[in-house]
Amino acid sequence: MGIEQVEESLLEISKELDEIEKKRERILRESRDVISLSAKAITNIHLTNFNEAISKLNSAKSILAELRKVVTDDLQKYLIAPEVEYVEASVLYSIAMKKSIPSHKELEVTNVSYLLGLLDTIGELKRRTYDEIRRGKSEEAFSLFSIMERLYILLLPFAVYDHLAQGIRRKLDVARILIEDTRSAVTEEVRRSKIIRSMEKLSKRLSSKSK
Repeated sequence: MGIEQVEESLLEISKELDEIEKKRERILRESRDVISLSAKAITNIHLTNFNEAISKLNSAKSILAELRKVVTDDLQKYLIAPEVEYVEASVLYSIAMKKSIPSHKELEVTNVSYLLGLLDTIGELKRRTYDEIRRGKSEEAFSLFSIMERLYILLLPFAVYDHLAQGIRRKLDVARILIEDTRSAVTEEVRRSKIIRSMEKLSKRLSSKSK
């Protein structure tokens, strides 16, 4: 029995696998760039450097667009991590700019990446909420906290798809803890604001009586 056909098959398979491996290496390499750009965009958003933030987001978007041209079904999983970071940064930017949160179709990401990215955004919203409280902007802090809660409520039903979107249940658990922690801070700020308003009213009454 000859094995010529086996040799030919193995040679063909070797070439195909080599091509897939080259694509995989490129995806991993450039995915790190997307993750880095998205992280820098988030930092710039917190520092209110919005021009820098959108510049980083646009660069990340361009890289992802090029990677999608070479990704095949067996390599799709390698795009999840960079897409998640990109979604997180993009959603945070939209909220900071008081724009509508973009859909998964607008961001051109997979369903899984979108779900996980939205959940990660909750952690960044906690940071922004605390920042607004420190700045004395109570109304802005309350608004951000409301978005945190709303996102969590909307995403909670997707816990049943943890076998399809691995990590979503764990991220939901983390989000719940973050929201409870933030609720305590927001509640305390509400109390503080009420006390300040009461003191101001009392001060005005006393001032008017003394005239």
